[in-house]
Formats: sequence, structure tokens, C-alpha cells
Amino acid sequence: MLNKGLRTALLVLASFLAIWNFSSVDARPDAAGQSTRQNPDGTIGIVRHPPAADYSALPGHGKLSSLPVYDPHLKESWQVDLRSSDLAALDLRERLRDLIHADFDSKTKWPPLLPKAFSPDQLMELGKNPGLGIRELHAKGITGKGVSIAVIDQCLLIDHEEYKDRLRFYEEIHCLANDHSSMHGPAVASIAVGKTVGVAPESSLFYIAETHGNLDKDNFEWDFSYLAKSIDRLLEINGMLPQNDKIRVLSIAVGWSPKQKGYKEVVESVNKAKEQGIFVISSSLYETYDHRFFFHGLGRSPFKDPDRFDSYGPGSWWAQQFYSGQKYFPVAEALLVPMDSRCTASPTGVEDYAYYPMGGWSWSIPYIAGLYALACQVKSDIKPDIFWNEALNTGDILEIEQKGQKHRLGKIINPERLVFRLKNAN
Repeated sequence: MLNKGLRTALLVLASFLAIWNFSSVDARPDAAGQSTRQNPDGTIGIVRHPPAADYSALPGHGKLSSLPVYDPHLKESWQVDLRSSDLAALDLRERLRDLIHADFDSKTKWPPLLPKAFSPDQLMELGKNPGLGIRELHAKGITGKGVSIAVIDQCLLIDHEEYKDRLRFYEEIHCLANDHSSMHGPAVASIAVGKTVGVAPESSLFYIAETHGNLDKDNFEWDFSYLAKSIDRLLEINGMLPQNDKIRVLSIAVGWSPKQKGYKEVVESVNKAKEQGIFVISSSLYETYDHRFFFHGLGRSPFKDPDRFDSYGPGSWWAQQFYSGQKYFPVAEALLVPMDSRCTASPTGVEDYAYYPMGGWSWSIPYIAGLYALACQVKSDIKPDIFWNEALNTGDILEIEQKGQKHRLGKIINPERLVFRLKNAN
């Protein structure tokens, strides 16, 4: 699931962007103000092209008279949110401590007076790299080519340069009635299949935009029956695809619990997807596969090399618990993948990017989906159990010293070793 701060920020952002416009002939708004847009029966295509988002008009953005201050005790995202903000008149030479935790994008206007150690361009370029040798695999032709990935997430900026050539299908089912792209959709799509950001840059992308409930003013009520309908729709589309083009993995950056509305429906739909041979990766992955698969997200110091194993550590939102020994997640059993300090496609323009210093599981889930696509390319008969076991068996353990104490962190995914093992398996 998303960490609390990121999830809250997304819901607030969605409410700001809500524009009740259903002029498209294929749009069917429901009683909750959500819209459904689908292809005609028997066809696979893209139902609409949502326009880019404009963050500059949102509260706290635009032209800034001062820089927000980062408070490490809050452990919340978005404390220094500079996306599409104008800082040109500020003197920030002494503000490295705050800037290192800043979210920003291609439309952020920087001042000439910045700390010498802070380079937004360098942070973005490092953050685009999926890391841990993924690009070395790409150079060898292991790109996810011939494998189909499905994503259910928020409204997508269809024509972004990261994934526009990979997108084969886009529909909206009970999608927040906002006429603009979300920040979340382009991010997860680019992490999965982006041409520079993505783990599997030549995989085909099938995408449904959906809202997991209803937004009423400041309150959000979860309802996973809509997610169930979206999964069922993807299975319907999958039935129309030729055998060598079937969807192999589904990325859903959210989790569900028995007390939430629509729980029974989404579990049933996930089980149907599993029966069709689709690996369903979500925040509920641990429960979906009978507590066999657990993952967690890695942190990375912003200016460290993403390809170096020792650049990583526990994710920023759970590092304190890890170092204090409060391991309420089964970290020792987890598959660990990159999460923090990522640069992804931005919803603000088809050539725009956004940098996020703190990630959530939302960034880890499409990463794993991309890894599975690479596995499918080299071993077409791969199954989730085999993939997961080999990912753990080929993973690395990092020993970290913190305040005089040594901590073991692992297994950290080793993509090159994993792919080599699968490629050469009998």
C-alpha cells in the first residue's frame, strides 16, 4: 500500500483536479460522479487522451516567496513539494538540507543561487535509472519484448514519451471524473515499461484507469468492487488476445482488507486472473499468494549510483523501524527492490518528468511487474513461485553499520543474476 502521507496527498490532489466534464460520447458518469469509458465490443484501443495536469495553480505551488522546511520527525511525503513551482527569486545556497528532500518536476523554475552540492538535473538523471544492472540487461536485448503487462491505476497521460509506443489499450472504469492526468498513473506506467525509466521498456502495456471507491468532499470511502470489475474487464480483453500475446502480469498499486467494501469481489477477480496464468502484484501480494511472497522498498541516497548494490538501504519511511529493531514487516523474508529517489513520467506534459525522494510500495509494485516481464522473455513457461524463489535465491544481503551496530538487509534483488539463472534453467 502507499504510505499514509503519499496516499492522503493523492486524494487531496484528485479533489483539486476534479472537473465534472463528460462531453466525450463514450463517457458514462455514475451516481458517485465517476466515469466509465470503454471501447466498443470486440475492439482493443485507447478511448481518450486526457490532457496534462497543471500543478502551478494549486495551493502551495506557483511562485514561492519562501522554501518549505523539511521536518525529519514527521516522516511524511510532500513536505517540500516544489513541482511546477517558481523559485527563481529565492536564495537557496544554505538550504541543502531541505532541498535534498524536495519533490520537483520539469516545470520547476530554479534560482541561480543553489547549494553547490545540489543539482536537480543530476538527481533526475540518476532517478531515471531503474538501477541494479537493469540497463545492462536491456543492452543485451532483455527488455520484456513480446510480453504484455497490465496496470490498473489512476488517469493516464496517454501520449507521454516514456510509454506511448508501448500502450495498446486504455479504458476508464469508475474513474475519478477529472479531465486531467493524475500524477500516479504516469509514474507507475513509466516504472513498468518506460523507455528510459522502465524495467521492461519493450513490453506491451494494457491499462485501465479506475478509482478504488468514492470521494465525497474530504472523505474517501474504499470500494474494491470497481477494482474487481476492472480486473474482469482485463480478463475479457485477455481472452481476445492471441496465445503468444497474453497478459502475463498485472500491477495494482493498492491493497485491500476483509473489512473494506468490495473485498470479496476483488479477491474473486484476482483468483480468476491467477487461474489464467496472470501474476497479480499488489500491496496485498503477501495475502494473495498464501503468505509466500513478501516485498519491500529500498531507499537510496540521492546522489549515489543506482547500479551499485551498496547505494541502497531500507526505504526512508520504514528505515527508523528497521534500525531500531521494530521489524513489524517480515523484512528477512522479503524481496527488496528500489523505491526511493526515483524520477518518473510526470502528468504535466508529454516530455515532462518528476522526481520523488520518498517512494511508497506504489513504486515497487510496477518494478516487480517489469522484472517478471523480463523473466517471461527469457523463460516463457515461468510461474510466480519459480520466479519468486529464484529472485530470493539469487538476491544479495547488505550489511549496514548504523551507530555502531551492524544490520543485515536482504534479499536485495539482483536482476542480472536472476535472469541468468532463469535463462539457463532446464
